[in-house]
Amino acid sequence: MSVSFSDDRSTLKSKLRRAERMQRLRALGLVVPLFFFILIVFVTPIVILLTRAVDNPEIAENLPRTTSALSGWDASDLPGEPVYAAFAEDLREAQKSKATGLLGKRLNYELPGTRSKMLQAGRAAEKMTEGPYKEAFLKLDPLWGKVETWKVIERAGHRATTFYLLKAIDLQWSPTDDIVQVPSDQRLFVDVFVRTLGISVGVTLATLILGFPLAYLLATLPARHSNLLMILVLLPFWTSLLVRTTAWVVVLQTEGPVNDLLLWLGITNEPLQLIFSRFGTIVAMTHIQLPFTLLPIYSVMKTISPNYVRAARSLGAGPFSAFWQIYFPQTMPGIAAGCLLTFILCLGYYITPALVGGPTDQMISYFVALYTNRELNWGQASALGAILLAATLILYALYNKLVGIDKMKLG
Repeated sequence: MSVSFSDDRSTLKSKLRRAERMQRLRALGLVVPLFFFILIVFVTPIVILLTRAVDNPEIAENLPRTTSALSGWDASDLPGEPVYAAFAEDLREAQKSKATGLLGKRLNYELPGTRSKMLQAGRAAEKMTEGPYKEAFLKLDPLWGKVETWKVIERAGHRATTFYLLKAIDLQWSPTDDIVQVPSDQRLFVDVFVRTLGISVGVTLATLILGFPLAYLLATLPARHSNLLMILVLLPFWTSLLVRTTAWVVVLQTEGPVNDLLLWLGITNEPLQLIFSRFGTIVAMTHIQLPFTLLPIYSVMKTISPNYVRAARSLGAGPFSAFWQIYFPQTMPGIAAGCLLTFILCLGYYITPALVGGPTDQMISYFVALYTNRELNWGQASALGAILLAATLILYALYNKLVGIDKMKLG
């Protein structure tokens, strides 16, 4: 009997192990497609973005002889004849592959006006059958007689570069290989990043101020009333973002209903500039983002028992004291989640500031689109995106340090 019992127990354990193994395999089979989906549509674009921000193939691929000859150059004076000879040979090859314009475009980022002179040098190089090449290039244009030009070519000849990332925070390499600020008339991106963060914080605070009381009302009203109000809250989700933004253009324009109402009530004597302004941008973004802040707060409030406040009131606490000390701290997980979600979404806004905001209200996404679609400068667009991603992660880490959102649980 003891042998039979032992065999039965071993058989049972074996069956349990097989069942658990099959359950794990089924779970893995369900997770794997989601993993690959996230990898393809989320992780891969981020990796490409970070790679493009430092990728620098133009000079290295099209001026290989020149960059190789410059590797031993001490930069104290103009390079010697071998460098100019290699430059002429590379330009002849670039002319054949029609890459001279690409070379000029890349150098033009650091030395404005270089593209036309590079095209001129390419045409001249085709006619140079023998040296001295240095003398020929020096006669062709003063650009090739400047140490700064060859320093830029030597630095841009590396496959990886910090040029785009530095420019994204208004910095650059100096002729002495020091990192310095760009000229004051070219400083742009730091102000844009500050503006992006400022607008995002403003919209987040506005949605919190508007969303918290409304979430409390939804959580405390009877179901038949709260359901109707919830439909009104969710109604914007059923409308396109472009349509909602365009509607604000109509509402806030000089001849729009808001200005007409202000004039009719006698509050103002002339129409206010509500559209194409920071005010219009924040109002439109607040309207769009309000549900994203409200819903997490509401989901937490629905789980808070009213008995806590009643107990505090029964122990002598006043209405405000009971709310502030007992009820409000329990809503912090929803506040933290809703504000963080709204803030991160606001950082990437493009359509709303472009349609409702003015020239000084454009956020960083506008410039990412500009360099991607119009300037065709993928390196700069990727660098701006990488800086924004890094800033978002840093702000999230600080937010987590202060609020501890990873320790909070919704509902």
